[in-house]
Parts: sequence; structure tokens; C-alpha cells
Amino acid sequence: MTTISPHPLLARMQASRRDTRRHLDLVLRQIAARAERVTVTQKAKSSGRTHKRSGSRWTPSDERLFQSHLQALEFQRRGEIEALSRKLARQDAAIAALKARLEPRADINERDAA
Repeated sequence: MTTISPHPLLARMQASRRDTRRHLDLVLRQIAARAERVTVTQKAKSSGRTHKRSGSRWTPSDERLFQSHLQALEFQRRGEIEALSRKLARQDAAIAALKARLEPRADINERDAA
């Protein structure tokens, strides 16, 4: 069995963690964008008026509607969100463990160099 140098391993682990974080952020952005689209569409259908270029008026009731859509969509994708969150936690723990294992080596190397 070949041994892997810990520093490239740590770099790979950190890159993998960044990818997982990026994926989780992407999922959350998709959910928020979808909730906003659904809210705007529902608002336009219910009000029967258009604002064209003057811009829409985002009221507190619209915000509540958006939040309810956001919660519903997050609930629908909770399995994916929870899996990514657990994966991030495991990766954080593994990175911390590897860093802790590397610390004594760094102290020994500094003493030898001095």
C-alpha cells in the first residue's frame, strides 16, 4: 500500500469541501430563485394588474408569501440539503483531524530547524 503525503491530501480534502459547499449554495440559490418566481407569478395572477417598467411593489404580504414558498421548496428538497450539510460536517471533521495530526509534525520540524 502506498502512503500519501498529508499536505496534498489536505489540499484535496479542502478542495472537495469547497465543491460541496458550492453545491449546497447552488441548491439554496435555486430554491430562493424558484420561490421568488412562484411568488411573482402568483402575485401577478391574483392582482390582475401589471406594473410594466415602473417596477413591482414588494409588500409585506408578498414577503410572507415568498417565505411560505421558500419553506415549502426547502421542505421538498430537504433530503438533498440535509445530505450535503452532513457531508460538509464530515468533511470539516476530517480536515480538522488531519490538521491536528499534522500539528505535532510541524512543531517537531520547527524545533529541528532551530
